[in-house]
Amino acid sequence: MKSAQMDEKVFLLTGGCGYFGLRLACALHKRGARIILFDNVHPSQELPADMMFVQGDIREYAQVEKAVFGVDCVFHIASYGMSGREQLNRHLIEAVNVQGTKNILKACVENGVSRLVYTSTFNVVFGGQVIENGDESLPYLPLHLHPDHYSKTKSLAEMAVLEANGAALFGSSEVLRTCALRPAGIYGPGEQRHLPRIVSYIERGIFRFVYGSPSSLVEFVHVDNLVSAHMLAAEALTSEKQHRSAGQAYFISDGRPVNNFEFFRPLVEGLGYPFPKLRLPISLIYLFAFLTEIFHLLIGRFYNFQPLLTRTEVYKTGVTHYFSMAKARAELEYEPQEHNLNEVVQWFKSRGHGKRCHSSFFRRFIFNILFVSAFTAVVLSFLPVASSW
Repeated sequence: MKSAQMDEKVFLLTGGCGYFGLRLACALHKRGARIILFDNVHPSQELPADMMFVQGDIREYAQVEKAVFGVDCVFHIASYGMSGREQLNRHLIEAVNVQGTKNILKACVENGVSRLVYTSTFNVVFGGQVIENGDESLPYLPLHLHPDHYSKTKSLAEMAVLEANGAALFGSSEVLRTCALRPAGIYGPGEQRHLPRIVSYIERGIFRFVYGSPSSLVEFVHVDNLVSAHMLAAEALTSEKQHRSAGQAYFISDGRPVNNFEFFRPLVEGLGYPFPKLRLPISLIYLFAFLTEIFHLLIGRFYNFQPLLTRTEVYKTGVTHYFSMAKARAELEYEPQEHNLNEVVQWFKSRGHGKRCHSSFFRRFIFNILFVSAFTAVVLSFLPVASSW
């Protein structure tokens, strides 16, 4: 069924060929909207005949301006540096997240695009401190306190997006209306950024311990809930909804705080592996992540390995931070649906993942000894240095 808000409207999705972008594009398309996917990579699936793909780079203004011509609303999803070794490429993070966002905003103003929904992150207010049931009145985390460049640049980008709200559109009596959504960690069948990395750790025998307090709580958001939030936010920017989301930011999650490792227990056990019993102090894991980042800085140009964890990932998985959905419920009419990891487990199983019977006990035992020994040796070797800081 077509929606009066979506029918014949043209939506541009930056980063539209990513996991979330394609999911949002398909949902909008089903409601009668015309879709343009703007990305530097081709879509991983066949698109409907009337869905357009434009290959381009948001760092190049001429390409952005051409893509937004004739568009009614932009979903600015594209970003870089969210996790793993990407977090350590400061130059590219800055260029995509900050300059790319400025290019999008400028193109919207100069081409009469009246609505923009920005996909932000919890990280704009979180930097390792405990937050319990926080809301949108929380100030931005001071830029110098961000433990990674991605979070800092996402803060700068969100600030720019919200400051652009109300900007006069070139050649028009209308103004640009903008809002920002701050999602928790995204999950769902087919997610390609975090879940495959976690499954690879499980299958390689690396996931042998957990860390932090068992009472620590974090949040996640199912991809379909995030899709719903974005469509509601775009509608709330229209005159029919009194532009009530204009200039606003919203935390978006499933609304069910949970311990990070307990959240993934169904995935671990569903693939046939035992859930780790060893619990390590978060300070030790943070030190290990810090040393790994230093090591990557030294040799990354020669061997761009994937860090087991970064400091930001340690904070996000081991320190309590969750937020109220009251504002999103009241202003966007957002109501998250209940989901679990069962569909994720089945997705991985259908692609051949799961415990192999031929993995011998002796082989796993030797691997575990070597991994724990290496981990301990690296940490202990730096303790004299760390104690002098």
